Amino acid sequence: MKKQIKYFGGVALVGSALMLGSSFTQAADTSIATVVKIAGIQWFNRMEEGVNQYAADNNVNAFQVGPAQADPQQQAALIEDMIAQGVNALAVVPMSPEALEPVLKRAMGKGIAVITHEAASQQNIHYDLEAFKNEDFGANLMEQMAQCMGGEGEYAVFVGSLTSQTHNQWVDGGIAHQKANYPNMTLVGDKNETFDDAEKAYAKAQEVLRAYPNIKGMQGSASTDVAGIGLAIEERGMESKTCVFGTSLPSIAGQYLEIGAVDGIGFWDPSVAGYAMNKLATMVMNGQTVTDGMDLGLPGYESIKLDGKVIYGQAWVNVNADNMADYPF
Repeated sequence: MKKQIKYFGGVALVGSALMLGSSFTQAADTSIATVVKIAGIQWFNRMEEGVNQYAADNNVNAFQVGPAQADPQQQAALIEDMIAQGVNALAVVPMSPEALEPVLKRAMGKGIAVITHEAASQQNIHYDLEAFKNEDFGANLMEQMAQCMGGEGEYAVFVGSLTSQTHNQWVDGGIAHQKANYPNMTLVGDKNETFDDAEKAYAKAQEVLRAYPNIKGMQGSASTDVAGIGLAIEERGMESKTCVFGTSLPSIAGQYLEIGAVDGIGFWDPSVAGYAMNKLATMVMNGQTVTDGMDLGLPGYESIKLDGKVIYGQAWVNVNADNMADYPF
């Protein structure tokens, strides 16, 4: 079979027919609802591109929705609405995995296929998709920050939510890496919660800078964290005195990478993750199982690792001012 390649902002995406071929039994009246943490931010706008591409490629009613605010209860209510509308599958990026267990259990009880992303502890699912081992990703960000800091000095960490499993895994993986490898670095304060909001990240960064005027490093988790931190650094003219790393996209953090207020970001392509979640939902609906080492035909998911219900890819990239033009999204 000839591979059909589509491009998402410079990233090659192999068409879904590659793996499933003629066993794909979707129809236009099959509906897959992707429910994200919050609507309208760049990260999930990018994810929606992948969802829409999946719909176009496979003649299925795949669409994306999200609450207006990063609130677990609003997200749960939205999932309830999708269940009431009779969707065939749910692809969910949980704000709080624990808060969604009851509603996802109800979905599965109604025969709805349930796939999650960034929620490795989720129980009431068929599969959870992770772009990588989360602790390893956090350690990767910390290693870059530690190198930038010269292996010493104070640093702070930021999470979108104290209930967001992946954000906490990234930060905890980073802290563990620092403690094991950089004893002259010191974590200051508690985890700073930003609610996936750049303005709140900015305010938290200002608080940190006032409380710890000698701070050298900040590690963000929500896609908007480093943008807020970068603005605070720029306003204080501290670009050369600080090291800022975190999860983001060039479209969000690019201006701060250019001026050095943010030193580096790591990410996986949300559009590919959105496409992959919908593809996995279709596999579940078709009675297919995921196996260790399977190739999903998508960048970063060519040889997946399966641990119980959790699927791991190898999909992260590190980006700085030198190579961000290679990722125009």
